[in-house]
Amino acid sequence: MTATVTETKSVVNIHCDGACSGNPGPGGWAAILTIPGKSNKKAISGKSDTTTTNNRMELTAAIEALKALKKPCKVTLFSDSTYVVNTMAKGWKRNANQDLWEELDKLVKVHDITWLWLSRNSTPELSECDRLAKEQSVSS
Repeated sequence: MTATVTETKSVVNIHCDGACSGNPGPGGWAAILTIPGKSNKKAISGKSDTTTTNNRMELTAAIEALKALKKPCKVTLFSDSTYVVNTMAKGWKRNANQDLWEELDKLVKVHDITWLWLSRNSTPELSECDRLAKEQSVSS
């Protein structure tokens, strides 16, 4: 009789935000990854090389944060984007940005994700993501 080994997934919190200077216009995104109960955090951010929209940047923030995980994790993803959270958690119809939704769907298959909406800047992490995303959207 062989024993079954059950691997426990690491638990990660992700706070993410997207920004657009004008809509459409230059865009930026940011995410902060933390492990509950630990003080260390990883902040990542980037910008769009082309004119974009706020919704594309919100999706990009979630995608890039999930891509930063090195192995399958149990994730709680916090965002102030009802567009992202309600599409993923409540099955809102996807009328645009199909390329990004397809990329996000692939990542969702890897991780166990809970999608939670929080109001804008309601946590220090979301405030920092907002700042970083805005900085990226106006940088040249």
